[in-house]
Amino acid sequence: MAKGKVRNRIRELRTIHGGLTQSQLAEMVGATRQTIIAIEQEKYAPSLELAFRIANAFGVPFEEVFSFEP
Repeated sequence: MAKGKVRNRIRELRTIHGGLTQSQLAEMVGATRQTIIAIEQEKYAPSLELAFRIANAFGVPFEEVFSFEP
C-alpha cells in the first residue's frame, strides 16, 4: 500500500491570524514548538486530536487546515 502525505496550511493561517508565532500556537494547543515546526514542514503528521485542536485554535474547520494527498 502506497503512503500518502498530510498537507497543511498552518503557516498561512498563523500569518492570517495576526502573525501568531509557532510558540504561541503550541501553547494554545498543548504541544511543543518543535512539534508545530515538524507539522508545518510536513515532516510529521499530527494525531487526529492535535489536528482538531489546531483547527479549533484558528476557528476554522479541520478541512481548512489539513488535507491528505495520496
